[in-house]
Amino acid sequence: MAGSVSIRHAASPRGWEAERRRAFLFGLAPSLLILGAITLVPAAALLLISLTPLNLVDPAGTFRFDDPLVNYRQLLDDPRFIGSLWVQVRLSLSSVTLQLALGLAIALLLNANSRVLAAIRSVFLIPMVLPPIVVALIWKILYTPDVSPLHRALEQIGLPLRSLIANPDTALWAISIAETWQWFPFTMLMVLAALQMIPDEPLEAARIDGANRWQLFRYIVLPYIRPVLVVCALFRLIDSFKAFPLIYVLTNGGPGTVTEVTNFYGFIQAFNFSYWGYASAIAVVMLLAVLAISWSISRFKGSDGNERHD
Repeated sequence: MAGSVSIRHAASPRGWEAERRRAFLFGLAPSLLILGAITLVPAAALLLISLTPLNLVDPAGTFRFDDPLVNYRQLLDDPRFIGSLWVQVRLSLSSVTLQLALGLAIALLLNANSRVLAAIRSVFLIPMVLPPIVVALIWKILYTPDVSPLHRALEQIGLPLRSLIANPDTALWAISIAETWQWFPFTMLMVLAALQMIPDEPLEAARIDGANRWQLFRYIVLPYIRPVLVVCALFRLIDSFKAFPLIYVLTNGGPGTVTEVTNFYGFIQAFNFSYWGYASAIAVVMLLAVLAISWSISRFKGSDGNERHD
């Protein structure tokens, strides 16, 4: 009898743990179903359509799978698609680099416990909370010479400036500047949080040893915040694929195709030419690129955590 009681007592914690796990999964199931419905189902539909020659002019091709990879083969031979990839790379690299540099610089300036600086930080957050279309309209006004206060001020001092968004040499940079203005507060906030977590002891020890500000930043501050900068860069790199509102309002992909990034080219194929199968293939390629970047973020976080644990 005593043995059976002890076995029952030993088994009850495992039974309770199994019940707890089942209750947890039962409570989580509705969220997983909704998440799957709004993410996996559209993604599967996108992949399915990309394997068809769907064209609104010929709806009969919706479920024709006689040559499922035809759209992807055409992508490899499409110079406009290859050019859009290069434009996307240039826009992403320029905007992410500017966002990191500006966010880091302002975070270093605002890294102090002060009510005035706290208020200034709140002001810097305004661009990030504005809707993308509002940001695009603001910069459309700034870049239009007839109504731009910036252009008028430059004319008053004898420095007239051509429209940056109408010049093929500057149009992409103009979009990159607008993108940087909207999203550098993200990097600023992340870096500020990292700066405020740096312990005071190594900084004080370095000051006692005679280190100047540049040496403090290079040998102490930068190693502490480097993981945060890398994560910020990866996240902003993913978001740089979503610069569609700025491009649509500011340049509409022009002049010519100098600002036609990949998602805008897919938009043209789908809604201007009605090639939905081909546009879906473009979207799938972009989705795979974003998933690869997301995977790199998870790998970086995992390796960073392992290093810190060691």
